[in-house]
Amino acid sequence: MTDVREGIYSARYRWTTIGALALVFLNAFQTLAVTTIMPLISAELDGQELYALAFAAPLAAGVVGMVIGGNWADRVGPAAPLYVSAVIFTLGLVIAGVAPSMAVLVLGRLVLGFGGGAVTVALYVLIARVFPATLHPKVFAGFSTAWVVPALVGPAAAGFIAEGIGWRWVFLAVVVLVAGSTGLILPSVRALTPAEGDAPPWALRRIAWSVLAAAGVLAVSLSGQAGEESAGESAVPVVLAVVAAAVALFAARTLVPRGTLLAGRGLPSIILLRGLVSATFFGAEVYIPYLLQAEYGFDAAIAGLALTGGTLTWATAAQLQGSARLSDAACLTGGSLLLLASTSVVIVATVWMLHPAVLMVGWAIGGAGMGLAFPRLNTMTLARSAIREQGFNSAALTIAQSLGAALALAITGVIVVYFASLGGAVSFVAVFVLAALFALAAVIVSPRVRELR
Repeated sequence: MTDVREGIYSARYRWTTIGALALVFLNAFQTLAVTTIMPLISAELDGQELYALAFAAPLAAGVVGMVIGGNWADRVGPAAPLYVSAVIFTLGLVIAGVAPSMAVLVLGRLVLGFGGGAVTVALYVLIARVFPATLHPKVFAGFSTAWVVPALVGPAAAGFIAEGIGWRWVFLAVVVLVAGSTGLILPSVRALTPAEGDAPPWALRRIAWSVLAAAGVLAVSLSGQAGEESAGESAVPVVLAVVAAAVALFAARTLVPRGTLLAGRGLPSIILLRGLVSATFFGAEVYIPYLLQAEYGFDAAIAGLALTGGTLTWATAAQLQGSARLSDAACLTGGSLLLLASTSVVIVATVWMLHPAVLMVGWAIGGAGMGLAFPRLNTMTLARSAIREQGFNSAALTIAQSLGAALALAITGVIVVYFASLGGAVSFVAVFVLAALFALAAVIVSPRVRELR
């Protein structure tokens, strides 16, 4: 029996907590760092046309990793999926770190995305198996807090590293730390006993659908590249992008609970909401430093600081929802409204080229919205999951997150191509308008997470 006085840092859970938070920390550093330095990387490798694909690729590949990792975790527990996926994630970092061209960098991002997706699901299942339900909100709040230090030093440090010793070390420096963080979790996963009952079979059909969904996302991004080559004069790339996005969404139906795409009440809407808030935040985030460098003339180190405020408010709001007695409705609807307000401020600041401080404040508002909604979606999903469904539902949640962000990034890549000829910040405005539409959809869906009595 668990002592109610035990916390996530008590003797029983200390090293598991530290190891899990360390893995989240490293992922946070890598994500924020790459967002900051990608303009430099694409310029050095002459791969501006693959800019959006470099972000969409790991998210799309992560969908496949999540399905395989979730199915594997349901079969044998989280240990083997966690260790194997950590190795794959490390391999992707190495490939990206030594990439001689933008295409190879995208390949590395695909590999690390696959491994990272499986790591995320394995961690969720580990939390469900190791920690009691009363500690789940604190664990997920800790995940959000693990982004604080990378937010404070990551973007600026990445800029200084890239301009000092080279951007490749932003990838390679993370490699050694992944193994140590994974090792801290070893005692906990060894102590886990197999779940009762027969292990579920390999979900080969779901894996095949996940590959199709990932291919659809990548096809949307590649259609943007085709539009770049045709100087945006042909409508064919746009048609291909629409078809590819439809294929990705059709394939995604089998990867999430029934009724998710139609905002069915309860768990389906929880999963859908995760996709919408992710599309809003991550679809716009990668263009904040890009805008500051391209239109305001900031260098990479200073432009990266724009992301710091959003991550700090994310962590602060996450701690608030984890410790205060806020209802699910307050967290989800409030978070969605803050995201809508954030994207609206960013649009206004971009249209009139207001002082960059306005842009940064607007983005900080969005971070607070994510801090309220994101951890609460985690705990709500686990609370509705039987032990044999923890892998599937955790995978569905993270799949919705990755597909939402990946599709948003892929579509923004097409948007940037077709608005680039207008000059100025028009293409950035179009990107942020798309993000605001996703936020509006999140506001509409958020009340449907409650089941009808």
